[in-house]
Amino acid sequence: MRARAKSRFSLNQWTTRRWSVAEAVDGCVRHGVEAIGLWRQDVAAQGLKETVELVADAGLRVSSLCRGGFLTSGDPQALDDNRRAIDEAAELDAACLVMVVGGLPGVVPGRPLGAISRDLPAARERVAEALAVLAPYAGERGVRLALEPLHPMYCADRAVLSTLGQALDLAEPHPPEQVGVVVDTFHVWWDPDVLEQIARAAGRIASYQVCDFLSPLPADVLLGRGVMGEGVIDFAPLTEAVAAAGYSGDIEVEIFNADVWAADPDEILARVRSSFAELIGE
Repeated sequence: MRARAKSRFSLNQWTTRRWSVAEAVDGCVRHGVEAIGLWRQDVAAQGLKETVELVADAGLRVSSLCRGGFLTSGDPQALDDNRRAIDEAAELDAACLVMVVGGLPGVVPGRPLGAISRDLPAARERVAEALAVLAPYAGERGVRLALEPLHPMYCADRAVLSTLGQALDLAEPHPPEQVGVVVDTFHVWWDPDVLEQIARAAGRIASYQVCDFLSPLPADVLLGRGVMGEGVIDFAPLTEAVAAAGYSGDIEVEIFNADVWAADPDEILARVRSSFAELIGE
């Protein structure tokens, strides 16, 4: 009998944010999903050891652990927290640890501006300096750091890496098995150089994440992600480019959207699987 092909669909836990880790693992099993992307705070709430056991007993792959990063402040405690995140990713046997590198020093998401630095090049240099410390630590533990460029509207408060090219520039001094990049359709679809940069990323793509970019965006632009097919992104060229670059790992659906989070998670999972099959493929 011919073996069933592996499904590459992965449920990023925050797509069904109402579910705990245990509920999300159970939902994956019931819906025939083979991989899951986990978030550190939810893993902590469930318990790391229990999460490891739940995932293993369900036979799931952990496509990513989110997140490490926030490296621009220069605070030594940030390095300590990232070392803990690397250790957690190793325990979970996660394919990568997603790194959201942080915005301008002093700029905190959702808070009024106080004392800040406006030196963007210096903030990016701090990321490079932190990677020089963290990449070998991750390599010793078999963990791959995955730099995620975010859409430029998040540059001030969440990620001073705005393009895939910038992420690759920071990744390239390190071995590919230690530092890779995330290709997230929401964040990179607009970039006129994105297809060229995806080709350049061959051997460095640690995660491919998909969702749509809504128009108009909601007041909270963090929640402007939609189910594939409900926004403006043309997925085929991006997916084809990622495949041509040699990436054959899991493909995560990661959606931050208030209406999606308010809906029944089982219905959402069925809905995103259908759109995934139509626009991305299994």
